Amino acid sequence: MRLLKQAGCAVRVVMTDGAQAFITPLTLQALSGEPVRTSLLDPEAEAGMGHIELARWADVVLIAPATADLIARLVHGMADDLLTTLCLASEAPKLIAPAMNQAMWRHPATQRNVDQLQDDGWHQIGPAAGDQACGDVGPGRMSEPEEIFSAVTAILSAPPSPHSGASASAPHASASAPHIVITAGPTREPLDPVRYISNHSSGKWALPWQQRQWLKGPR
Repeated sequence: MRLLKQAGCAVRVVMTDGAQAFITPLTLQALSGEPVRTSLLDPEAEAGMGHIELARWADVVLIAPATADLIARLVHGMADDLLTTLCLASEAPKLIAPAMNQAMWRHPATQRNVDQLQDDGWHQIGPAAGDQACGDVGPGRMSEPEEIFSAVTAILSAPPSPHSGASASAPHASASAPHIVITAGPTREPLDPVRYISNHSSGKWALPWQQRQWLKGPR
């Protein structure tokens, strides 16, 4: 959030019940400089159809972190709280930053769900791999704030799509668009059948660049 604010972006925060168990709305209100919305049943905010106003206001909707449960609810078009209702009502580009246990991330149901969100036009950043709070090691860590910031700014700087909206899909490359192959992560150069030379690259910095190229339409 600080990176977005420093870049001159206006930020409004919507918190789920789960998010409030980790951080208070007052903290995020102080960081964003805007009132934090927590309920679809807020009489004052909803007197003016606040969730619709929020949906129309946003140029980008970012969900970070996006849990396995929330991703599943988004896929099925549920609108039982402020966040999911906002996502259904918004025609702005939407970006998720998944965060969950490595086994939950690898589960076929989760993989089907993230694939479906991408088919529905959602953008995705991460998850990264590494040590997790539960003690496991593997994919499922939320991407670093700098990477999420780069993904958001790439979306904001992309030319508007003539098919933008709730039903918009990912950018389509034209037949003349360049074909780009992006490799990320460590490389291995065999010395013999047993030994090899490698490096400690994580591949993280390839993700924002990949996001920018994908938004421009190359294949």
